[in-house]
Formats: sequence, C-alpha cells, structure tokens
Amino acid sequence: MSSDLETAANRDILRRVAIDPISRVEGHGKVTLLLDEAGKVHEARLHIVEFRGFEAFIEGRPYWEIPVIVQRLCGICPVSHHLAAAKALDYVVGAVPVTATADKMRRLMHYGQILQSHALHFFHLASPDLLFGFDAPVAQRNIAGVIAAHPDIARQGVGLRRFGQQVIAATAGKRIHGTAAVPGGINRHLSATDRDALTAEADTMVAWSQAAVALVRRLHEADPALYDRFGCVPSSLMSLVRADGAMELYDGQLRLRSADGEILRDAVPSHDYMDFITEAVKPWSYMKFPYVTDLGPEAGWYKVGPLARVQNCDFIPTPLAEAERRAFRAYSGGAIQHASLAYHWARMIEMLHAAEVIRDLLPDPDLTGGERMAAGPRAASGVGVIEAPRGTLIHHYWVGDDDLVRWCNLIVSTTHNNEAMNRTVREVARRELSGQTLTEGLLNHIEVAIRAYDPCLSCATHALGKMPLEVRLLDADGACVDQKVRNG
Repeated sequence: MSSDLETAANRDILRRVAIDPISRVEGHGKVTLLLDEAGKVHEARLHIVEFRGFEAFIEGRPYWEIPVIVQRLCGICPVSHHLAAAKALDYVVGAVPVTATADKMRRLMHYGQILQSHALHFFHLASPDLLFGFDAPVAQRNIAGVIAAHPDIARQGVGLRRFGQQVIAATAGKRIHGTAAVPGGINRHLSATDRDALTAEADTMVAWSQAAVALVRRLHEADPALYDRFGCVPSSLMSLVRADGAMELYDGQLRLRSADGEILRDAVPSHDYMDFITEAVKPWSYMKFPYVTDLGPEAGWYKVGPLARVQNCDFIPTPLAEAERRAFRAYSGGAIQHASLAYHWARMIEMLHAAEVIRDLLPDPDLTGGERMAAGPRAASGVGVIEAPRGTLIHHYWVGDDDLVRWCNLIVSTTHNNEAMNRTVREVARRELSGQTLTEGLLNHIEVAIRAYDPCLSCATHALGKMPLEVRLLDADGACVDQKVRNG
C-alpha cells in the first residue's frame, strides 16, 4: 500500500510509457507504465477503452430479440452471447428444461464455437510469440510468419477454425450472428447433408487437436523456466462444473477453488450469482472488477477460462482430453498451475474435448428430428450462465408483462479476469522491464501476458456512474489546441 501511495504522490515526476493499442487481441485496449529515472516500474495498468452500453439499450426491447441483439457484443464469440441469452430467457417462457433436440443442437453449436475460437486464438494470435520468441522481429511474429516457417501447423490451425465455423453455420444458420437459439429452444434441425459433411472430417479434427496439445506440451517441457514462471499470479479459480464434478461448458453450477487447490465453494446455483459475486468499479477502466462477495476484493478475485476449468473440474468426460488433463496435472506434480502461458496448454486440451464432443454428438438422431420448442408458466426473470471460450459468461434479464426487457445485467468472461490480467501485467512489467532499456520486444512481453488470457476487450459492456472521458481539439495540422478531461 505504501508503494501505491508513493506512486500517487510522485506521479507527475514519473515517465509514462503506453502500449496503445494492444495487438493481436479482440477489441481495443492499452497498457500504461509509470517508470522512474532508473527505469523501475512503479505502476502498470491495463485500460479497457471501449464502452458498449449494451445493458442500457437492451432495456425496452422485446425479449425475443435479445438472443440476436447481444451477439453484436462481439464478432469472435457471438455464439456464447446468443446461447447465454437464450438460456436466460428459457426461464421467462417456462421452458426449463428445453427439449432434447434443442439441448443437443445448442450444445453442438457451443462446442463448434469453443473449437473455432480456441483455434483462432492459439494458431493466429498466440503461436507466433511461442514459436519464434517474444523478441522475434515484428515482421515474422504473425500468422504469415507461421505459415512460412511451420506450414503444417498453420494449415491445421486454419482447418480447425474452418471446421468449427462450419459446425456453427450448420446449427445456427450462419457462421456469425446466427438466429437458431430462441427463448424456449431452437428454430431449426441439423440437415442430413451438413451432418454427413461434418462427420467425414470429425476424426481428422480430433487428430489435429491432439497434435496441438502435443505441440504446447513440448514447448513447456523444452523451456520450463519460461513457461512455469512467466506471468505467474496465484489466485482462486472459478468455473461451471457438472453435478458429478465433470467439466461442463454448456450448463452446470459454479465452483470456486483456492490457489492451492482447495474447493472453497461448490454447487453454487447460477441464479444465486448476485449473492456470490460483487462487481467493483475503478475510475481508469470501463471494465468492472468482480470478486467473491464474502471473501472481499483483496482475497476474493479469481481467474476464469481454460486454465481455471481444466484444473477446477474433477475429470473431463471425453477420454482423449481426460488423458491430456491428467498429463497437465502430472507436469506440475498435481499442484495448481498459475503461470499465464499455461492457459495455452489448457486451451488446447479444451479444443480436443470440443472436437471429441462434436464427433460423438453428430450421429445423434435428435439433431435431425424431434421437438424444437417448449413452453410453460411464465416467469419475470431468468439467468443464463455458460462457459464461453474465454470463461464464465452470465446473462440476467427481467421482463415485464408487456414482453419488454426492464433490466439487464451482463458479466462477461474477460471481466472476471480483469483483476488477474492487471496483476499479471504488473508482475511481468516489474520482473521483465524494470531497469531495462525499453524495446518493442520487451514491451511485447506485456502483450504476450495479456494475450494468454485471450481477452475479448469488445465485451467490456458497462461502467457505473460518470465515465472517464478525454476530449482533444486538434487543429488542421493535428496539433492539440485544447483538451478537457473528466475522471470517473
């Protein structure tokens, strides 16, 4: 605390360095560093500079429009918002549980989303750093460089993402911003043509996913000093799990595990999330800082996403991914892994799990026939929780008797990881940058740490109270002639 007070007191005499924008992430964000004359890092912050306001302008809309509207939060994970909204509104129309056909079609859509998103992030955005090194030339450190140097890896990465998008198109109606999930169920079946085309490639996708897990594992084993320490910030872990403790990405109840592996909370019903989680606000970011309410903001923050889910569950209910989960745990001697680069290993294990689920689900006759919709007694509100690629996603709606949304609350996956990402940025900045002459390669270390979380910065949906705002007036030559700043 004294260090923070000292930084605040001496802020004006410290040198400010900005990484703006952060590259190879979804959305727009920046990092600011405050350094003294010796180059020591006194402060490092991740700023989310987008403001979306979805919770406000959803109010007053008919509830049946919401599963389509909320997909515009993000072009990378629209399926996750589509399904979370539909799940929440299933309660409003009295369709819990939904029909077997609706449940399986939604699950197939969801696992297609998990597969394509994980493939996109790892192969296109993260692998250039891992394959070439954090300090490699910028011209090489991109997907084009991967294609040139590792054509087989790139081809498989592109193929995996394509397959996941084809699953989404077959179930949701189109690859981006589909319309299939509706309050109460689903509005289409899987066609026999799409089923057969996907089945023909399913085994190959499983094999390519296994190869991706093996690749990340080799990277860890080849350089444990880097992969086991870089951006290591211990914290609690939160995710959904099935009633028997299995990994569950579509449904389930919340579990919180401590940094050393102890289960702190288990079987927390999704509808009780407001009693479980509090969202704090800070004036320098549009994104909130959630924490477990009864643990407080200092002890109650946590991580979500692949690294949390793979270590929070008791087992993964597909055999190949479960074998890889066991290898992942054995690598650390059963201890919880907290290094940020371990996210990539866990992410590829989840991609393998998604490929197995898709392959095994495709022959199910409920996908091509059966009742699509259900309905029952109406309710005023509903909560939908799903494990999006980046972590736990919560949608909550109140609907009036006139069918219009009266109130909405969204806690997106990246919001849950906000405190963890900020602490990781501080850890990497102080360990890697203090006392150094700053170069692009060194600053990329901070971006690597952020990218490990696969943040979706566009999903930073809301702020509370006055938004911080900076307005600059530029003349015709681009020089700043006036500036006004409002702090939140």
